[in-house]
Amino acid sequence: MADVPEKQIKRLRALIQEAETNLAAANELLVSLVGDDERVQPSITEEILGKVIEGVFDGQNMVGSDGKTYPVPANYASKSKLVQGDILKLTIAEDGAFLYKQIGPIPRKQVVGALKLENGHYFVTVNDKDYRVLLASVTYFKAKPGDQVSVNLPEDDSTAEWAALEAAL
Repeated sequence: MADVPEKQIKRLRALIQEAETNLAAANELLVSLVGDDERVQPSITEEILGKVIEGVFDGQNMVGSDGKTYPVPANYASKSKLVQGDILKLTIAEDGAFLYKQIGPIPRKQVVGALKLENGHYFVTVNDKDYRVLLASVTYFKAKPGDQVSVNLPEDDSTAEWAALEAAL
C-alpha cells in the first residue's frame, strides 16, 4: 500500500462515502414511496448484481466455473494486463451488462521478446516460443512487427499460449 499515493486513497474514501450516502438516500426514498415492506424492497445484491460467475482467463475469454466461455473485452484485458490463468469475477447485471473484475492474479514474470505478425495474429517470441498477444494491446502501444516488447507471462509458462503486453521498448 506504500506505493499508492495518499491523494488517491483520499479520493477513493470520498467516492465510497458518496456512494454510501447516495445508497442511503435512495433507500430512504424507496421506503417513503412503498413503505418498509421487505417483499417490495429487493435486496441490493438481487437488484444490482444479478448473476455472479467466477472463472479463469484463458488469454482472450473467461472460462466460467459453469463450463461456459464468456467474452472478455479486449480493451479491459489489455488495460488490466490480464495474464492467462488469472481468476476473474463476472457480474451479469439485470440489464445484461457484463462487469469483470480481476480477483486472483496468478504469479507472473516479465520478459522481453520480439513482436511478429503471422496470418493476421500478433505473437511475441520469447526463447524460441511464440505467445499470442491481443491486438488491442499492440495498437495501444503502437507496436510494429520486429519491435522489442516487454510482456507478462504466468510464472509457470509451460502451458501458456498468451502473453500480456506490458510495453513497447
